[in-house]
Amino acid sequence: MTSSADAADAPAHTSPSAPTSSSSSSGHRDVRAELEGLTTEAFRPEHADIDRLPTLDIARLMNGEDATVPTAVAAQLPSIAAAIDAIAERMAKGGRLVYAGAGTAGRLGVLDASECPPTFNTDPAEVVGLIAGGPPAMTTSVEGAEDSAELAVEDLSALDLTADDVVVGVSASGRTPYAIGAVEHARALGALTVGLSCNAGSALAAAADHGIEVVVGPELLTGSTRLKAGTAQKLVLNMLSTITMIRLGKTYGNLMVDVRASNEKLRARSRRIVALATGASDEEIETALSATDGEVKNAILTILGGVDARAAAHLLKQANGHLRTALAATHG
Repeated sequence: MTSSADAADAPAHTSPSAPTSSSSSSGHRDVRAELEGLTTEAFRPEHADIDRLPTLDIARLMNGEDATVPTAVAAQLPSIAAAIDAIAERMAKGGRLVYAGAGTAGRLGVLDASECPPTFNTDPAEVVGLIAGGPPAMTTSVEGAEDSAELAVEDLSALDLTADDVVVGVSASGRTPYAIGAVEHARALGALTVGLSCNAGSALAAAADHGIEVVVGPELLTGSTRLKAGTAQKLVLNMLSTITMIRLGKTYGNLMVDVRASNEKLRARSRRIVALATGASDEEIETALSATDGEVKNAILTILGGVDARAAAHLLKQANGHLRTALAATHG
């Protein structure tokens, strides 16, 4: 049985008007047939007595299931890398990255998008997460929202989507109307599209320029795609955003030089990043950060490049934010 957290990503039937009892029954039969054909919905009889097992045994079973997810993701690395290169190319020209999904998949997209501003100092409008049903759907199931491709079109239209943007549809089943509708609408506008699902031969992957199908197999709890499928989606979304930001010059090596120091922990991390990148003394680091208004990347450039804060800002602008390129210019 699918939990409320998963219901928004499970296949569902929608009708333009209130269905009759006969048409409703027919629709439910159609959906049941679809469910039976999805790997993520498959029933595992060997776990039929899981509720009778000791807690430690259930935990071991679940941990063993989770351990298979990275291997499934690894099988899709070429497709993931191709999508990332295409995303980075669009974003380097000013395009936005938009995730669109329902239920668990939608929440994961919103989560990934929300982490980009503090981690990479992006504008909140640069990476956007759309969930069917809007913000209330983050905590409460919004009835029927996942069934509406039209709702996805409305949500994307509200963003004034253009051909410069990227839309990533996310759906464990690979057939959620909201995710497919988002991808189809975006592609019609000339935007780059990516379809991330956990079933092979999905309609979502077929609708997108780049299809990523991480087949994790049946869930421990039948149809509960917040488990392995959700973990797989989280891993892939981590890759899409993080590696794209690396390609865009948001890091220096593996240091988050575009981190936004919005609290005491991040201010301490900023100082540590400058120290790791430069080997400078605490006094030099404080002076550099003060001169650059706390901008880590600029502070590193003033120290390693031997330039003042104004020159550092100019060099970074010329280098489109790539610290290595800006540093090379100071040594030219």
